[in-house]
Amino acid sequence: MNKTSIKLTSASLITALSISMFPGCTNTKPDKTPKDSPSQTAAEIYKRPEIIDSGMAIQLLKEGNKRFVSNKTLSDDTTAEKRKSLVSNGQHPFAIVLTCSDSRVPPETLFDQGLGDLFVIRDAGNVVDPVELGSIEYGAEHLGSPLIVVLGHDKCGAVKATVEGGEAEGNIKEIVEKIKPSLEKVKHSCTDENQLCEACENENIKNSVAQIENDPIIKKLENEKKVRVIGAKYHLDTGLVSFEI
Repeated sequence: MNKTSIKLTSASLITALSISMFPGCTNTKPDKTPKDSPSQTAAEIYKRPEIIDSGMAIQLLKEGNKRFVSNKTLSDDTTAEKRKSLVSNGQHPFAIVLTCSDSRVPPETLFDQGLGDLFVIRDAGNVVDPVELGSIEYGAEHLGSPLIVVLGHDKCGAVKATVEGGEAEGNIKEIVEKIKPSLEKVKHSCTDENQLCEACENENIKNSVAQIENDPIIKKLENEKKVRVIGAKYHLDTGLVSFEI
C-alpha cells in the first residue's frame, strides 16, 4: 500500500467516524423540497369564486359557516402578494356585515372568509345609527357589495341589559335606547326572561334590517336589484348561523 492509498483511507475513516458519531454533521445539505411536493399554495387550491349577485354571496357565507362548524376551514391567502393585490386593485368585498362587537362573534372566522372578502361594521347590539349607515352606504354604493347582513347572536349582553332595565351609565344608554323599541314590541308575548331575551334579539335584528332598508341610498340600490338586506343570527354554542331572521 503506497502513501497515497494510506491518505485516502485515513480521510475515508475520518468521514465515516464523523457520520457515525455526529449524524447531523455532513458536508452535503439534504434536499428539503421533496420532488413530489405540490407547487400550488393553499390559497391557489382554495381560490374563492367570483361573486356576481346576492344569492351567490349568501351561498358563500352558508358554505363558509358549514366549514367553520365542521372544523374544516380553508387556508386563507395572507401572503405579501395578496396584500399587495388588495392595495393595487382595491377592495371588492362580496358582503357587508353589521354585527355585534362581542369578541365571540368574529365574522371572518365564523364565515371562513379572508382578506378583502367582508366589509365589517361592529357595535354592541348590532344597532344602527348615522355612522353605521354611512359605512353601509359606502360598502354598497362605492365598493359594490351586493349583500348586507345584519348579524345578531344569542346571549347578547346589550339585549340582556335592556331587558333587565335599570340605569345604564355613560354612552351605553344610547345602545339601550336603540334596543328598547324591539323590547317593547315583544315583551307582552313572552313568559320568562330567557324567552324575552331571545325574542328581543330577533326583533332587534329585524329592526336594524328595516332601518337599513329605509335608508334612501340603500332603498335605491334595492329597487335597482343591486343589493339585498337580510338578517342572520349566530348561535354561540353550536357555531351555526341562521339566515333570514
